[in-house]
Amino acid sequence: NSGELLIKFKPEMTDILDRTMTRATGSGGAITRSGIPSTDEVLEILGGYHFERIFPIDSKNEERTRIAGLHLWYQVKFDEDTDLQEAAKRLSALGEISKVQGNQRIKRAYDVKNRRSYISQSALQQRAATRSGVPAGRFSDPGLPYQWHYINSGQNAFDKQNNAGEIIAGSSAGCDTGCYEAWQKCTGDPSVIVAVLDDGVMYTHPDLADNIWVNEGEELRAGTDADGNGYKDDKYGYNFVSNSGIISWMDAVDTGHGTHVAGTIAAVNNNGEGVCGIAGGHGGNTGVWLLSCQLFGTIDGREVSASFPEMIKYAADAGAVIAQNSWGYENITYLPRADQEAIDYFIQYAGVDERGEQTGPMKGGVVIFAAGNENKDYRTYPAAYEKVVSVAAYAPDYKKSWYSNFADWVDIAAPGGTYGYGRKYNGECPVYSTLPDNQYGYMQGTSMACPHVSGI
Repeated sequence: NSGELLIKFKPEMTDILDRTMTRATGSGGAITRSGIPSTDEVLEILGGYHFERIFPIDSKNEERTRIAGLHLWYQVKFDEDTDLQEAAKRLSALGEISKVQGNQRIKRAYDVKNRRSYISQSALQQRAATRSGVPAGRFSDPGLPYQWHYINSGQNAFDKQNNAGEIIAGSSAGCDTGCYEAWQKCTGDPSVIVAVLDDGVMYTHPDLADNIWVNEGEELRAGTDADGNGYKDDKYGYNFVSNSGIISWMDAVDTGHGTHVAGTIAAVNNNGEGVCGIAGGHGGNTGVWLLSCQLFGTIDGREVSASFPEMIKYAADAGAVIAQNSWGYENITYLPRADQEAIDYFIQYAGVDERGEQTGPMKGGVVIFAAGNENKDYRTYPAAYEKVVSVAAYAPDYKKSWYSNFADWVDIAAPGGTYGYGRKYNGECPVYSTLPDNQYGYMQGTSMACPHVSGI
């Protein structure tokens, strides 16, 4: 129930802050103050009770963290009755502090009117036998004929008949991502790690497990930070909501959103079950790796979001070169400073080791964001930040999905699907992918368009 602020100190405060953090580490306890008298006086008055670095110390990457100035960012938690606006005003007036920002409310970039809809594996196998439109000799996954967003023959699972018995198609042949042609050249590359900043990804899903990133230096529930990166037990990624290595992909308010997004990027291809992923390989461990960075979760039955800046830096340091983000902030017309600096860090340092040498498939990273679903021409962040790739959604008939935002800052459009809601102009045809509990189903939104670009 407490509020929190993110504050950035000026570089000349580095030594004092380092001494404070060293004392805290040595005592093994949490700290409440910075060690800077004027700042601590204000925190005492305002009811601040928890003080820590946003980006944990990782000895391997600490030098570049300091070059980027990220070591100067701290999180302060306040009593629940603290006026955060007043707190931000008081802290901003201090000479030792250069930036103060709140934690903004995040919303997922999928259409909330439509929750997930399932198709069972057995029903999928039966129905796949009656579908056509996927070129012969391609992958054995029975869900592929339903993934019009990869290969669109002009048919889809939502086609209807009129009174004369004629098929009314809601899609146009060729309105897809060209996967059939692309797969002739490349089906995925295991040198690539894609970070999915979203709900937790179901890493045990039979159609995802072979393409899940694994940190060989850690073990689940061991309670140790074996690789020294500042995070305990991050075997399959990290849950930034619970601050643990236990990824949660299904809870009281979870939608399966992260697992659905992950399947579009890299569901395992040619394994005889489920669906295909754009970069899912051709069987075995031949696709890209999926790194789950859990942004959404629940605390005491309430949906909460974690610190985005912390997790995108974690993704870069873990080796990811693509950051997949199907979410945005509510009602803000700027990019918060900590977010910008963390995005810039990913863009500069992804795929690069602590010596500045390229270790990944490319030197530097790509950050991809969904453009949002308000059907508006306006700036939404972080998608509107000029250094990220922003993705709008189109329907299976070459038209903008009715819900998708549109603007001159949008970089590209990809299939997001549509349920229609009575809008006959682009029929009904959402995006088909993996869901928790080893299932498969449909969703729509710029959330669904974004992972197509990440996969490509």
